[in-house]
Amino acid sequence: MYPHVSNAAPHFGSDAIHIEAPATIEEFSDMFGNRCARIEAPTGPTTLWSDCIVEDSGAPDPYDWNARQHEIMDLPVEVLPYLTASRYCESDELVDKAWEMFSHAAPGWARVQAISNWVNNNVTFGYRFARPMKTALDVFRERSGVCRDFAHLFITFCRAMNIPARYASGYLSDIGESAESPGDFCAWSEVFLEGKWHVFDPRYNTPRIGRILMVRGRDAADVAMITAFGNYALTLLRVWTVQVDDTQSYDQLTEMMRSRPDSEALILDGIPRPI
Repeated sequence: MYPHVSNAAPHFGSDAIHIEAPATIEEFSDMFGNRCARIEAPTGPTTLWSDCIVEDSGAPDPYDWNARQHEIMDLPVEVLPYLTASRYCESDELVDKAWEMFSHAAPGWARVQAISNWVNNNVTFGYRFARPMKTALDVFRERSGVCRDFAHLFITFCRAMNIPARYASGYLSDIGESAESPGDFCAWSEVFLEGKWHVFDPRYNTPRIGRILMVRGRDAADVAMITAFGNYALTLLRVWTVQVDDTQSYDQLTEMMRSRPDSEALILDGIPRPI
């Protein structure tokens, strides 16, 4: 739930994770530089929450239509792990299909955009299509999934065409858009072109405002929201990403942080809401 360490934007309030139970929270960084917490939760009901205000530029995701694709030998060594197959992204199994479908597009941004367009146009979104072990190959065959599945298939096609791609997840506001469902975490992708990483979101396939990164990794296996050792049941999940009036005073913002928004729950009593 932490904003990523790379997010240097000013925060108001604490982005620490709180637990409404007698337990200790130990913070650490994983191998990808993500901020993580280890918690030994007691038996019985446990509530975890975090809430803060993050300053955002208000600009949509940047794009660069002229961004070029690197030759493999010219890539920095630190991006090479994002060229190969991973737990949920079997790029080695979709190489032939990727080149058959996307080789017509010019290398670089145009080719990556063609992949994003195809995934957006050919995969149906729905929470009923989600399952924990679903891979990119499953998504390609079934043509359905949630945002993580869109990202996995997109990443897989990119890697199959020698384009470094990684998985990202975080908070995504509805600023500039109409809210279509209860709040949720959002998964998207980042692609390495022209010497830098660029955001691509095949679920929405359009630049968005107010994207707050939490984690990055090869795929969802590296950046699970919760990795549990022992039996547990998720009975309620509520995520809020709302625009704050920038004319509000310090005292008004302080008062706002005293309570959590009364937003809709995505998961209630262990059952996902129908969307």
